[in-house]
Amino acid sequence: MKNYKNVFVFDHPLIKHKVAILRDKKTGMKEFRELVEEITTIMTYESMRDVRLVPVTVETPLEVTTQYKVPEESIAIVPILRAGLGMVNGVHKVFPTARVGHIGMYRDEQTMEPQEYYCKLPDGIENKTVFLVDPMLATGGSACDALDALKKRGCKRIKFMAIIAAPEGVQRVAEAHPDVTVYISTLDRALNENCYILPGLGDAGDRLFGTK
Repeated sequence: MKNYKNVFVFDHPLIKHKVAILRDKKTGMKEFRELVEEITTIMTYESMRDVRLVPVTVETPLEVTTQYKVPEESIAIVPILRAGLGMVNGVHKVFPTARVGHIGMYRDEQTMEPQEYYCKLPDGIENKTVFLVDPMLATGGSACDALDALKKRGCKRIKFMAIIAAPEGVQRVAEAHPDVTVYISTLDRALNENCYILPGLGDAGDRLFGTK
């Protein structure tokens, strides 16, 4: 796969360890959900390296000092429904006051293209750094449509995070949205004829919520 300046693929031993358990078909719903959250938290630390800080005055037990904080209400999390919901708590562990919006997408079984059915975003979303999250980046169709929806609403600072990605999806998102930083936990081999990621982990939504 071509190297893209806006794509960051993690190469962390702890993530590799957790992804190995995540993939296992014997991993149950509770552990699967916990692993998705834990991996997301690790990814969030790295993805917030360039988040804007503002100076604040803090009084320690010894003196007054200038420190730096992420401005309140400057972060928003937008999961792509439904599987993206599994990543929200992972981001919240790093920044618990982040507002949460939702974008609902489903894949048309005939065309394999995404269809938007729901969009509810926090007030002032255009002024926030937005973390768009979805555990799986397969064809890239849902991610691109969700990014288009955010940009139509004025969002300018967007980060996209996925745990498992196919090269086809990474290429599509990176080239369609070069201004969006893409964070990938693990880059997989390819898509199969049904547009499922190989080796992948199956349907992330079903495994998160026990619906199959």
